[in-house]
Amino acid sequence: MRYWLFKSEPEAWSWNDQVAKGDSGEEWDGVRNYQARNFMRDMKLGDRGFFYHSQTEKAVVGIVEIIAEAHPDSKADDPRWDCVDIKAVEPVKTPVTLETIKGDPRLSDMMLVKSPRLSVQPVSEGEWRIICDMAGVTP
Repeated sequence: MRYWLFKSEPEAWSWNDQVAKGDSGEEWDGVRNYQARNFMRDMKLGDRGFFYHSQTEKAVVGIVEIIAEAHPDSKADDPRWDCVDIKAVEPVKTPVTLETIKGDPRLSDMMLVKSPRLSVQPVSEGEWRIICDMAGVTP
């Protein structure tokens, strides 16, 4: 299993919006960055990810699961763009802020710290475990 981070502006698509989709989940569409698209192409069924509220909150707020591997983005007119489908698994007990992540030296190499603008990014197993612990959820 691999781990990921999905960033979304809560005004555009929030954790509550994701939860409301239930087990049917939702396409993680609208990604127009080649590196982020390529990360989605690497995702497999059952992989887990952090759902991260960007902009004002800047915090990990939930855990999601990949329920459909990369396929054409239904909202794109260009066949170069793919997406995956994700479903909400559980909220975190304690949101983990970007400030907290940046303040932990064990997470200094995390892509969220080094490339904070990328909307979809990998998370190492070690980073996953550390943030799950901070968030009060079982890795």
